[in-house]
Amino acid sequence: MKIQLKQVICFSKKMASQSVDKDIYRHYLNAEEVKNIEWRYGAPPNYDVVNKLFEEGRTKIWPPGSLEEKVQNLVKTWEMEIFHKTSRDDFKTLDPKKYTFSLNGRKALTLQEVGKLGGYNPLLQTSLPEKFRGYNPDKETADSSHRSFTTTFPRGFALEIFQVYSGPPVIVFKFRHWGYMEGPFKGHVPTGEIVQFYGMAIFELDEQEKIVKVEFFYDPGELLGGLLKSESLDGSAEEPSTSCPVLRNTG
Repeated sequence: MKIQLKQVICFSKKMASQSVDKDIYRHYLNAEEVKNIEWRYGAPPNYDVVNKLFEEGRTKIWPPGSLEEKVQNLVKTWEMEIFHKTSRDDFKTLDPKKYTFSLNGRKALTLQEVGKLGGYNPLLQTSLPEKFRGYNPDKETADSSHRSFTTTFPRGFALEIFQVYSGPPVIVFKFRHWGYMEGPFKGHVPTGEIVQFYGMAIFELDEQEKIVKVEFFYDPGELLGGLLKSESLDGSAEEPSTSCPVLRNTG
């Protein structure tokens, strides 16, 4: 059954009309909705700092109510749930039973498999030999991954929707992710410079307007190259592994 156009444009009346008094870019974070949720770090996340970074650095300001704004808020809400919720029963943007995630055409992962990898690890999967991995998702946990990137990006890692090519039920969009390396990363000194990358993604929604399939396409080398180019904290000038010509082999 196809989703009707009126439903498509608003995603859901509940999501579009709800009063969010804690975060204007993410749903399900108002005072009542954060109660009785199993939060990964014990409390609901606060996005004030990264929202400021987003507002200062975004290149697009989408009109209120536009498809682009709705997609951007949906993606930010999905990201919040994936990173901070632990119980399948607490997810609002996706269907836990149907949901799959894949990166750069790799084998699709279930929600349970994504949870086992944890943190940024599903987004940094690679088939590179270990000696060429500046960041090894196979050896990172959800907590160690979270610590690494929150330390590196103390002001957060902002996301904006750059362009929407098609609306629901199959949403295709281009995105931009950026932050400032103001903390160390894997033994490398902070540069203070912006680190950013662009990518494409596909979100597929079902008849209940729940996300059932996510596909991301981007080059992790754009992210890791910016984080590993500085000298090591011990002062050595080792060549970062991201200079390896096969870095782009993430499939």
